[in-house]
Amino acid sequence: MERTVTASTSGARGTARPAPTNQQTPDDTSHPPRIAIIGGGPGGLYAAALLKRLRPDRNVTVYERNAPDDTFGFGVVLSDETLGGIEHADPTVYTALQQHFTRWDDIDIVHRTTRHTSGGHGFAALGRKRLLEILHTRCRDLGVDLRFRTEAPSGLTDTHDLVIAADGVHSTTRETHRQVFRPHVATHHCRYIWLAADFPFDAFRFEIAETEHGVMQLHGYPYAPDASTVIVEMREEVWHAAGFDEISTPESIDRCAKIFADALRGRPLRSNNSAWTTFRTVVNERWSHGNLVLLGDAAHTAHFSIGSGTKLAVEDALALAACLEEQPSLDRALAAYEEERKPVVASTQRAARASLEWFEDLARHLDQPPRQFAFNLLTRSRRVTHDNLRLRDHRFTEAVEREFGCPPGTPPMFTPFRLRGLTLRNRVVVSPMDMYSATDGLPGDFHLVHLGARALGGAGLVMTEMVCVSAEGRITPGCTGLYTGRQADAWKRITDFVHAQAPGTAIGVQLGHSGRKGSTRLMWEGIDEPLPDGNWPLVAASPLPYKPYSQTPRELTRAQLTDLREQFTSAARRAARAGFDLLELHCAHGYLLSGFLSPLANRRTDAYGGPLANRLRFPLEVFDAVRAVWPEDRPMTVRISATDWAEGGTTGEDAVAIARAFAAHGADAIDVSTGQVVAEERPEYGRSYQTPYADRIRHEAGVPVVAVGAISSWDDVNSLILAGRTDLCALARPHLYDPHWTLHAAAEQGYDGPGVAWPAPYRAGSRRPQTGRTDAPKPRLTLGN
Repeated sequence: MERTVTASTSGARGTARPAPTNQQTPDDTSHPPRIAIIGGGPGGLYAAALLKRLRPDRNVTVYERNAPDDTFGFGVVLSDETLGGIEHADPTVYTALQQHFTRWDDIDIVHRTTRHTSGGHGFAALGRKRLLEILHTRCRDLGVDLRFRTEAPSGLTDTHDLVIAADGVHSTTRETHRQVFRPHVATHHCRYIWLAADFPFDAFRFEIAETEHGVMQLHGYPYAPDASTVIVEMREEVWHAAGFDEISTPESIDRCAKIFADALRGRPLRSNNSAWTTFRTVVNERWSHGNLVLLGDAAHTAHFSIGSGTKLAVEDALALAACLEEQPSLDRALAAYEEERKPVVASTQRAARASLEWFEDLARHLDQPPRQFAFNLLTRSRRVTHDNLRLRDHRFTEAVEREFGCPPGTPPMFTPFRLRGLTLRNRVVVSPMDMYSATDGLPGDFHLVHLGARALGGAGLVMTEMVCVSAEGRITPGCTGLYTGRQADAWKRITDFVHAQAPGTAIGVQLGHSGRKGSTRLMWEGIDEPLPDGNWPLVAASPLPYKPYSQTPRELTRAQLTDLREQFTSAARRAARAGFDLLELHCAHGYLLSGFLSPLANRRTDAYGGPLANRLRFPLEVFDAVRAVWPEDRPMTVRISATDWAEGGTTGEDAVAIARAFAAHGADAIDVSTGQVVAEERPEYGRSYQTPYADRIRHEAGVPVVAVGAISSWDDVNSLILAGRTDLCALARPHLYDPHWTLHAAAEQGYDGPGVAWPAPYRAGSRRPQTGRTDAPKPRLTLGN
């Protein structure tokens, strides 16, 4: 139901006031509801049509500053999900769209003259101009007032019940009210230009050109029987090196046609007000203000490489119209609209950013085997995965698996991996997880059951929590240690159990020192909060407290640095005697060694501070000392924080340099985590959000890596391994949820082979338990009267 507006506002370009909370009822005939829409793109037009169709008494006006046939770009891709929403909401529009769609299933990836095709994807596209014509016709038929070549007047929020700002990525409305919407606009590292070719590609085509200036890529797809969209993209520095900044747009277009002559079959490219630009990712903290609401690119953008701009705008329009019908007041309707759409958009933007960054760093992947490169490209956004690609095109996926080295019927996660003298039977690692359940550093029955259960659960490698090298190096009073012989004996009890009861599973120890993050409460009592009493003194690279109210550590002297190295080597000797198969040095998460690496935690002015080479000095000294006493055939890994998620902290370039340094000193793999170095960090969470850092280190430093962070499904593990983004995957919370996560992953994939072994007492449970039938017999006959 529509609402009655009684509050006055100063317009879309002034200060909007709170929206009224009462809706206009059918008996309220004070005035027909008035809605103004700023911007005549697909999102604004579709919103207008829906709102008018749902309530014919509404006065709906669209203000568009351009002419009806002015448009930018060429083709528009819509998903089946979006089309389903259109079909349900407005069959007339859906029918008109259906008549003009170009459909195809294949994606072609052309890399170093080799084309690989993956099928079963299902695309539908049409010309943007045709889409606008359909929506113009529908709006006129419904009685929407379309005002072209007309700027939206000021004061609309005074004179209208609802104002929808659909005025695009450069939204004037959003910028006018930026103090309310609080937009964040990020630019990126590539230049691109939208063009068209007068012939249809027979697939969605990605083509890579390795030129003397650098890597360039073409994204192309058909949108009509005689036309295709073509986007040419390259990094900014490549664009400058190729001289595109010094020539006219027509000259640029001719040069692009020559670079991609094979893909274009020698045909020219054409422009439609085309210009080189950089993509802008728009995120708004709020989408509505009083009776003013943002829609489409004004509210959010998603990179074109996942084809979601128009799709998101149309889905916004559907959701907004529905919320206005379902909610009793405007403010509740706009709140419901934001609540419904924001999580969907955030998920899409995360996928789009992953795709965007993959193409920005395209050169990193060019030397991959051809099919693996194609698989990596297809799964770049994490929306397409190993499992659903297998459903779409099993022949392609199986070919990638063969090239990777998977035996028939073996998922990538169940292939072996060798680190020095240790061969892991699969790629799954139980990530280090602090349990805070020790007394005086002594692991007890809890740790035996906790680690023993995960070892029985089938992972290739089970890691301990951070085991502290001294009592003063503990994070909390509940942390385990390896600073006494009694602790070593307790650990040996655990490693003996793993080796005897879960043969084929390796167990590793992570050694560390808390540094400035020590002497705190147990996690569930207040993570990183200082102990109320019984504190012990802290030491760190520099006298900087982790939080303003945390204990200030003492800066370590050179003599103390020597003592600390001895603590690490003594713990390593005990770890070797305790029977651990692998040792990991903890140089992440703001603990002692991490504090030396980060410029935000290390402010020293001696040989251990300043440039990265100096900040690396002490962690490398510790690594060398530990490696010297750790058995030669047993591998050592290093966990690092590849970014501090804070300005002025560790950069991606730093992380690669840190990994190279440890690899040069003998590290067998780098366990790539991020953050937790400074309290003021701002992480960008999301599915497998830390994997790009592992991917970069793997390819640029040439060292095996362990990816960790929000990897939760076996499908994710298979996808990351097969794409070559990581060598091993460490999972934490999934193993808290299910100690037998790896066994269950094998059962769910129908895998039974050397990559995983059910313990003999558990073999009867190696298949999913049967459940009651929930399906009913399907009707097969229609009987007459």
